Amino acid sequence: MPYNMAEIIDRRTLMALTMNTALAQLQPSGIRRITAFAKQTPGCILLTLGEPDGNTAESVKAKVAESLAANETHYPPNNGTAELRKALSAHMAKRNLSYDADEIVVTCGATEALFASLTAVLNPGDEVMVPTPAFGLYESIVVANRAKFVPIDTRLTNFQLTTELLEQHVSARTKAIVLTSPNNPTGCVLNPRSLEAVAKFAKKRDVFVVCDDVYTSLVYGGVYTGDDGSHRGFSSMYTELRDRIIVCDSFSKPYAMTGWRLGWVAADAPVMAEVAKIHQYMVSSVPSFVQRAAIQALKENVAPAREVYKKRRDFVLLRLREIGLDVVEPDGAFYVFPSIEKFGMPSEEFCTRLIAEAGVALVPGSCFAAEGFVRLSYCCSMENLEEGLSRLERFVRSLEQRSA
Repeated sequence: MPYNMAEIIDRRTLMALTMNTALAQLQPSGIRRITAFAKQTPGCILLTLGEPDGNTAESVKAKVAESLAANETHYPPNNGTAELRKALSAHMAKRNLSYDADEIVVTCGATEALFASLTAVLNPGDEVMVPTPAFGLYESIVVANRAKFVPIDTRLTNFQLTTELLEQHVSARTKAIVLTSPNNPTGCVLNPRSLEAVAKFAKKRDVFVVCDDVYTSLVYGGVYTGDDGSHRGFSSMYTELRDRIIVCDSFSKPYAMTGWRLGWVAADAPVMAEVAKIHQYMVSSVPSFVQRAAIQALKENVAPAREVYKKRRDFVLLRLREIGLDVVEPDGAFYVFPSIEKFGMPSEEFCTRLIAEAGVALVPGSCFAAEGFVRLSYCCSMENLEEGLSRLERFVRSLEQRSA
């Protein structure tokens, strides 16, 4: 029986156009939003973005020119060139991480590494435990995969984990836990007791441990330090759990290469086989002509940058204490996370007023699932830090006077 075209058209008009319903739960980056607002204020000092103020080393940039001259502009291997993956394997070995080149995939930053990793292990309804405060990316990835984000509030334990906290948040659907140490936004490093609690938990509950190690080269004198000065965290201390550990890392922070969008993920071969599938269909590969440069970056000495950040951290801590803001001392990354609870206002309001009334921008703790705090990024010039903290002090004093 032939179709009536008018009937088909009428039927189509009755079908509502729908989008992926999981995306309705996602919001644009709060960090980007507050930064955009600050940029609309003339003369505002931005202490918001976690982007190194230095430039990529000349020796690294020179390798791109060499690659282009050699016509390395064709499709590279999906997982990265053999030379780069071998270099990454050797780089990780300095941190007591033993991954063959075939167990490494070069990604478009740690963002893709995390997205591909979690997508490879999650099924709808699975649960992912994330210690908070935490970078908002983790929740977005979990939600996009139709899994459940389970925050573990660590504000009352000085941003550390305990067995009790872990057990309070576990369920039969728990599939993974995400660790970031040093942490964004607190800069805090998980101590041995926290790591031991996670190790016992992961073994007992059979869950994956996704280690976001992007700041692991920026630790200011830790108990566990590798040959290259990198902090030895969960992934390098509990190698007996390699069947459930997934390591995500990036060139962005230690080598001032944020715009290069280069990272990698390493995992046990069976896990990596699944991660590689997601990577292949998500981006195919990273650009061919940046991979020589990535090898060169791994040869660069991060220690000078680490010393600069440490000096800035010490200055920021001194000034925050002079201002009268409570803060847990960070041992890594380039953030501090002072408390603003005593002012009795939401962190969004605090930061919005700080921009409008004092001309300095911080990030609300609400962006990291931690109300009552603000994040200050000190990967900027000392000049901006000095002036920015002076403006913050004037703002705090004005709040104190109004409440007196």
